[in-house]
Amino acid sequence: MFLRVVGCSPAWPNPGGIHSGYVVRSGDDRVLIDCGPGVLARLRAEEGWPAVHAIVISHLHLDHCGDLVPWQWGHLHGSDHGRGTPELWLPPGSGPGIAALASRVDDAFAVREYADGVTFEAAGFAFTPRAVRHYDQPTFGLRVERDGATLAYSADTGPTDALVELARDADVVLCEATLDEPEQGQRGHLSHGEARAAADAAGAQRLLLTHRPVELHAPGFELAYDGLELELRSSA
Repeated sequence: MFLRVVGCSPAWPNPGGIHSGYVVRSGDDRVLIDCGPGVLARLRAEEGWPAVHAIVISHLHLDHCGDLVPWQWGHLHGSDHGRGTPELWLPPGSGPGIAALASRVDDAFAVREYADGVTFEAAGFAFTPRAVRHYDQPTFGLRVERDGATLAYSADTGPTDALVELARDADVVLCEATLDEPEQGQRGHLSHGEARAAADAAGAQRLLLTHRPVELHAPGFELAYDGLELELRSSA
């Protein structure tokens, strides 16, 4: 299983950066996790139109799903060159929210909804979503498994036991770290220290920080960056 970071900016773009978008690949099977602004343009620069079999969205904040709108219109106007309608997996209860964002989403995608804790298959990958803690927005971290390898993606979240379970013994934890210091009051993001604590508690093999502003430094941490590609191998 391979992971490619298409974009990893926080809610505001890093200079020249792209919002959240991650491709997992095995053989010819490809799934896009999140689809924030800039993701479609970057993928189109490489292959005309992205050849993905499914898109899985962690939550409906714009920086994680905004490029579903141009993807929809590209399909409707034929710019996808007949690549078809990929599955679009959304958080439970997303119908009204996605309809407000993309008015003809059902014409461009085969829309599905996942459920908390229930594993589903997309293009041969096993996805297990877990509800995490992102202010009042329903948000789901994703555990992705294939060929004995495991990727855990935090999505956007404050501290939660669900993140530790999501990342249990994962080969790579792709974990948001938007903050330098813990938030006060209502929580929705992690500091880099909190991300490390969750990964350590989960017994994860590797921690990769994402969704982090370039202005914040994290010495000793591995940071995701746009264009990063890595192979996940089972540690078993």
